[in-house]
Amino acid sequence: MTDWQRLHITEAEGIVTVALNRPEKLNALDIQMFQELDKVSRLLRTRKDIRAVILTGEGGNFSSGLDVKSVATSPKKVLGLLKKWLPGNANLAQRVSRNWRLIPVPVIAVIEGRCYGGGTQIVLGADFRFATPEAELSIMEVRWGLVPDMAGLVSLRELVAKDVAMKLTMTGEIISGERAQQLGLVTEVHPSPLRAAQTFAHQICQASPDAIAAIKSTTNKSWVRGERALLAKETMSQLRLILGKNFKIAGLRQRNNTDKAYQKRQSFW
Repeated sequence: MTDWQRLHITEAEGIVTVALNRPEKLNALDIQMFQELDKVSRLLRTRKDIRAVILTGEGGNFSSGLDVKSVATSPKKVLGLLKKWLPGNANLAQRVSRNWRLIPVPVIAVIEGRCYGGGTQIVLGADFRFATPEAELSIMEVRWGLVPDMAGLVSLRELVAKDVAMKLTMTGEIISGERAQQLGLVTEVHPSPLRAAQTFAHQICQASPDAIAAIKSTTNKSWVRGERALLAKETMSQLRLILGKNFKIAGLRQRNNTDKAYQKRQSFW
């Protein structure tokens, strides 16, 4: 795809695995990692041949969060993270979390070891989160006198009650993967979350890529828009699916023609 210094990217059977690759620093987020995460998520959004994305970290940890020594000591780097053209747009720090929502395939985050601060905010931007029971998650910006500013609060409101979100962000509490699942932050807990994510991704690959894209788009919008907008979105998505070739292929596959392969995702998803 390109030369990556902070990421390790592999691809097999339509599943792209993006691994944060700075294990000697517990995959701490420096400017280059922010830039590469932004770039790869934008590239994956344009790929019509992929079926799922797995987001993980090398070396037994997802990420220890912001590399404070590398970033926070430079006003220029801080401004580079926060700069945006319009107030409602996402800046670089926010894009590395929210961009995963814009990719029209499922994004599954795998959480092992430490997942602190910016690391937690990144995985909150994924569609699913698989963790080990003993993984450690924390939204710890408050410890630095800051508010979570990587779109973490936008994601939190979709996953947990308001009081739970405030407790997590006001205390910077470190919680286990098991506790995170109880709160609704983590989808599933497994001894080997990467293997579980791969199995889940292969399961999704058996469905029409257009249907999967439509389900992701419609579901995401239903959580933040009113009923009328959702009803319109559902109808428009269904019409596009019915008129597409993969809808016909899905029917053939249901009638025991399981060898019939789906075509690439249509361009409007």
